[in-house]
This record gives sequence, C-alpha cells and structure tokens, in this order.
Amino acid sequence: MTTIPPAGLLLTVSPTDEHTVRIDVAGDLDYDSARRLLEEAERQLSLHPRMRELRLDCSRLVTCDSMGLAILLAVRRATGAAGVRLFLDGRSASLERILRVTGTLDHLTEAPAGADDIGADEQHGVPGGEHS
Repeated sequence: MTTIPPAGLLLTVSPTDEHTVRIDVAGDLDYDSARRLLEEAERQLSLHPRMRELRLDCSRLVTCDSMGLAILLAVRRATGAAGVRLFLDGRSASLERILRVTGTLDHLTEAPAGADDIGADEQHGVPGGEHS
C-alpha cells in the first residue's frame, strides 16, 4: 500500500490482485489537487498492465469541483483506452448529485468498449445491485 502525501487530497493506493487496483480518495478533489488523481491513475495503469478494474473509493471525498469532475472524466478516458473498468465506489450524496446533474454518471461508470458484459448493475458502478 502506498500513501501519497496530502495537500488537500490524500490518495492511498492498494492493488488487490493483478486485475484490480483501488485508490482511496480522501479530501478535496479540486482545482489545486485534482491533477494528482489523474497522474496516479495513469501511473497505476502503467504499473499494472493486466489490470481490468480501477476502483476509486470516494467515501472520504469531501468536495469535488468542476476541475475534479474534469479529472474524473480524464481518468475515465485513460481507463477506457486501456480497456480497464472504472468504478466510483462509496459515492456521497453530493458527488452523486454532481454526476447526475452534469449527466456524467453513466459515462463515468459504463464498461469500456470491448469489455465483458458483467451485468447492468455493475455497469453503473453498483456491484451486486447495491451502492458501493
């Protein structure tokens, strides 16, 4: 497990197996800090070429501004290009609202082109039919 020092945002990386990496996102995903999430996601994609899932645990995310949303979209582009599934686990009500109001929730959590069909609930980042 690796923890990246905080500057409004704390990222803790935990590879769970060769196919899944989890990044716990705590603090503020904003103009000052959001780029670090993209850099870390890209780093994990290059370190784990067999990765199939990148799980962002957002349960300790405090705020997400427009730059944070832009970075989440950039992470989605990077994972999609690599054929990796992005999950946004533990979404708070405020993050859920931002994603729904901007119409980005389905886009951020859909399976990348060519990915195995793993069920409608999981395609929306909701494994087993429950919010993660």
